[in-house]
Amino acid sequence: MTELLKTFAPISLEQMSSVKLMNRTDTKFVTTQKQLQQLLTMALKDYYIQEIDGERNPEYDTTYFDTRNFDMYCQHQYNHANRQKIRFRTYCISGLQFMEVKTKNNHGRTKKKRMEVTDMNLRDEEKRQFLSEHLRYDAGSLQPALNNHFSRITLVNRAKTERLTIDSSLRFHNLQNDLMLDMGDLVIIELKRDGQVFSPVLEMLHQLHIHPHGFSKYCMGSALTCQHLLPVNRFKTKLIEVRKLVG
Repeated sequence: MTELLKTFAPISLEQMSSVKLMNRTDTKFVTTQKQLQQLLTMALKDYYIQEIDGERNPEYDTTYFDTRNFDMYCQHQYNHANRQKIRFRTYCISGLQFMEVKTKNNHGRTKKKRMEVTDMNLRDEEKRQFLSEHLRYDAGSLQPALNNHFSRITLVNRAKTERLTIDSSLRFHNLQNDLMLDMGDLVIIELKRDGQVFSPVLEMLHQLHIHPHGFSKYCMGSALTCQHLLPVNRFKTKLIEVRKLVG
């Protein structure tokens, strides 16, 4: 995999400034490492790869917060529109950390607001002010719920109208019951673009029989590590499919 990634033309963070896609549509796919290698070989001529300090598959660490009643998880499980999530994401290669609020509206568009932070202390006044402006839940009701750790490849199409993030080596740690779960061979692909602009990778995915498959890391990680306490009815089919891929 490392050698294959070296064959892509690189793109820097500065060059990607026009591909932030803070207001976007997302389409997710679930596959395996074997199929990922096939996809990357097909995508070589149409995509750049993000490179940061020489690293093309950097590690990310994310901690999700939720209310004590897991309202944000339940909003997703019951398929409610206009749902939100809050997370703290750390870019391991740089140590930068951001608090992020993601809002998905009933038109399927995702908006993300974030601020740089140095810790996850929600008693901080600046964080509380940010949350009061962007989150519908009271900061005092939030608690750490789930941590995940993964490696991410980021591809950018030549027209710079989309990003393709490819997450592997995914591990979950439920912060309420301390259960840990390694997802092994699982790969999560997410196509992020402005509206319905042309995407070269969609035909490649179709050829490999990799079809759209919703996968919220927070919800699926929570369901896999705490399904005896959380409602999982809407996720049952996805959980079965994911377990088959993981083996």
